[in-house]
Amino acid sequence: MNTVLTIIAWTLLAGIAMPIGAALAAVERIRPHWLEKEFRHFVTAIGGGALLSAVGLVLVPEGTRHLSILATTGCFLLGGGVFLGIDVALAAAKRPAAQAAAMLADFIPEALALGAVAVSSPNLMPLLATMICLQNLPEGFNAYRELAATSSRRPLKIILLFGVLALLGPVLGMAGYFWLATHETLLAGIMVFSGGGILYLVFQDIAPQVKLARHWAPPLGAVLGFLLGVVAQMLTNA
Repeated sequence: MNTVLTIIAWTLLAGIAMPIGAALAAVERIRPHWLEKEFRHFVTAIGGGALLSAVGLVLVPEGTRHLSILATTGCFLLGGGVFLGIDVALAAAKRPAAQAAAMLADFIPEALALGAVAVSSPNLMPLLATMICLQNLPEGFNAYRELAATSSRRPLKIILLFGVLALLGPVLGMAGYFWLATHETLLAGIMVFSGGGILYLVFQDIAPQVKLARHWAPPLGAVLGFLLGVVAQMLTNA
């Protein structure tokens, strides 16, 4: 029972960063205008860097530990192909949501892994949850701005939607704990699949939004975002 409550607590903490990031985006006001614009590009870059760190430091390395080269290749390419299809479908429907899709593609496998870790290495849960939380904050910020700009939903509705998504964390954590902890190959396939999808979205939709004419600081956000993942990974392995 204590383990179940611990998983619920840590996965909820990791997920709650999404609506918090969305709330910050809803109230964020910076003047002068050029600084506000540059800040938003900077946060977009942080989110992209955090997503890259999730792919390069967590999803792919952990996934490939339990997959063959052929299975890794298939899952990774399938992830990229599926998210390409999703991106095309959203564009055709004039409902771009690359940031939100990337956020979920990152959060779902990591929450599953968080529950599975409770079986093998429960002492790693706090650090892994903190790492997911740090990634979700800028991702929630960026996803909110994307949805607010492309939909008619009121700000509060978007934030509440992200709150509901955060509640997926405990559900996914329980699935990882009770089911996927004994199906390592399936969990590994999900992680590599998600890695391929995230990588596609980062280079197709997110990274191009970072560049800002005659401003050179925003791309440093990608460095900072990736560094957050590196530090969290080093702490996890310490």
